[in-house]
Amino acid sequence: MSAEAKQDVAAETTERRINMIEAINEALDIMLERDPDVIVMGEDVGYFGGVFRCTAGLQEKHGRTRVFDTPISECGIIGVAVGMGAYGLRPVPEIQFADYIYPGLDQLISEAARLRYRSAAEFIAPMTVRSPFGGGIFGGQTHSQSPESLFTHVSGLKTVIPSTPYDAKGLLIAAIEDNDPVIFFEPKRIYNGPFSGFYDRPVEPWKKHPQSVVPEGYYRIPLGKARLVAEGEELTILAYGTMVHVAEAVAKEKGVDADILDLRTLVPLDIEAVEKSVEKTGKCLIVHEATRTSGFGAELSALVTERCFYHLEAPVTRVTGFDTPYPHSLEWAYFPGPVRIGEAIDKILKD
Repeated sequence: MSAEAKQDVAAETTERRINMIEAINEALDIMLERDPDVIVMGEDVGYFGGVFRCTAGLQEKHGRTRVFDTPISECGIIGVAVGMGAYGLRPVPEIQFADYIYPGLDQLISEAARLRYRSAAEFIAPMTVRSPFGGGIFGGQTHSQSPESLFTHVSGLKTVIPSTPYDAKGLLIAAIEDNDPVIFFEPKRIYNGPFSGFYDRPVEPWKKHPQSVVPEGYYRIPLGKARLVAEGEELTILAYGTMVHVAEAVAKEKGVDADILDLRTLVPLDIEAVEKSVEKTGKCLIVHEATRTSGFGAELSALVTERCFYHLEAPVTRVTGFDTPYPHSLEWAYFPGPVRIGEAIDKILKD
């Protein structure tokens, strides 16, 4: 065995590397252990362990009063969670797919988001709504949507989207401990690792990615802090969730010297990190999977233009999903991918 191979084996045995599903499971397990007020609930989260296995083994370990199945009623699941939070518990309801969350919008918008304000902080709704979102598994139009911008529009809600196992665990713990309602979207396309299917060939084995090294035990990542994925001088790329990895892979392949910011939380947004990066590079590219019109990229573009206008050397550019219903059979054409992101990079660097 070569010296390099021996080093790789040693690294694999000394560093604990897990995927996002396992990281989320650990975060829930830790919080159920630490805080008797934490409750996990949702469709099939108990005995079955969740459709993506994120809650596997938790009911067996913590009992049916702490981890339990609910009827197929998203309005009921979220409504009950609001009441639990007002009573003093910290519920973590799972909505099986983000596409199913719409029946519970009234409870989230009219009750959870406003409870602290309408009661002058006498009551709060410390609930974390977990849900897989986005495409990549050929789930069709009702299992693949990216509705994050709906929630960033609602004052009183926080919106979190991790892109790595390390972040998923730390951010979920922070979300559960937060006293405000949090929407925690989990990009299902990278549940098992992001380097499968971006190109016609593997880009990089997920198990060698530094963010797959996840410490055991408790740690938290503060909400509202972006992560600098790569540091550069030519261009700022803003992304979150799956698109962080896609943008990073394209920038590497093209040899672009780019600042890549993983926003991690959309609300609260780390606008200071965004400003600092754009003021340095003078150019900004925004990448997200959701549709273009009224997507979160539009808000980012407006903020960058307002705050960094005199530093910009080119128009702020967006690469997004198309303004169409989600195309089941054409989802890989729908995603921002190497071709469209590459073309946008070329154009913005020439301006």
